[in-house]
Amino acid sequence: MPGSVDFAVVGAGFTGLSAAAELRRLDPSKTVAVFEAEWVGARSSGYTGGLVLAETAAGDMPGLGDVLAGYTDVLKNLEVDGGVALPGVWELDRTLRTTDSPILWSDSGQLRVAREVPGGTADPGKVVSGLARAAERHGALLFEQARVDRIDFGERLTLYVRGRQIQASRALIATNSESLELSGFARRAESKFTLALATEPIPPHKLEALGLASGKAFYTVDLPYLWGRLLHRNQIIFGSGLVHLKDWRDLADVDIRQGEAFDLLARLKKRVRELHPVLSDIRFSHEWGGPILIAEQWQPVFAHHPQSEQAVILGAYSGHGVALSVYLGAWAAQVLLGRRDLPAWNSS
Repeated sequence: MPGSVDFAVVGAGFTGLSAAAELRRLDPSKTVAVFEAEWVGARSSGYTGGLVLAETAAGDMPGLGDVLAGYTDVLKNLEVDGGVALPGVWELDRTLRTTDSPILWSDSGQLRVAREVPGGTADPGKVVSGLARAAERHGALLFEQARVDRIDFGERLTLYVRGRQIQASRALIATNSESLELSGFARRAESKFTLALATEPIPPHKLEALGLASGKAFYTVDLPYLWGRLLHRNQIIFGSGLVHLKDWRDLADVDIRQGEAFDLLARLKKRVRELHPVLSDIRFSHEWGGPILIAEQWQPVFAHHPQSEQAVILGAYSGHGVALSVYLGAWAAQVLLGRRDLPAWNSS
């Protein structure tokens, strides 16, 4: 572990790895180290369902730009095969009465396709591991099991990691749903735990009956919220529900086999089985949950740290972070190098 680096990145998820790889790709003369409390993709990036969307959870933001084009460009530049497919995503609505919708599901009313929006799916495992390999290939140092316990925000930043002190000229803090005091998110965002499950393989004629043979992912525009996508072309991932936490540290104690998370999963299973007759006896191969961070008005936070302009904080994607995190992580690399400004929506 070095005594000093030009750039320190805290967090080895989509955001941090994208930034680290881009920092070295854009300026190989700079030293970059990534510090991860657990392992690569241990939290939000490793538990996402892989739904790729074109905007933030709050919609388009001033100066955001083309997220999907930026996302694919970053992966291409870093030579990452993320299994990305962008055929479009269906928005489902309960108020429509159209007769030409490919989806007709029963779910607190009748769900139908309202419109198609840009987007698709990615293989999150391929993306996060590919970004890690790209960061290492370009010369970034990756340290797992290296929690940053504290940062002193002086003229040079001092990171306290595993009993050592590391100096850094600038830093990106990309811990998203955890270490909220370190990142300065503690008073501006809340950590939640969201849930998902995957069905066992479904025959093609049943996918046709469900309206999912095209492979398009979907999400509801009204509550109760539901999203989903095909997995391996013959399974379906469904996601819904939030476990509310008093403190981000409670994420470590959430167990989907008991308590509120278990109850929410049980309700989700029942809900899925009632969507359509072909799902009435469906079995599930996997069930899981993962953390997300939600900020005010569902807007992502991309700003200087409250204590120092030498540090940038980035996160709070509110469940819309698969493409956005990689895209903004690469943008953050340019900010740290002094080649680009922070976005207009919350740059202070």
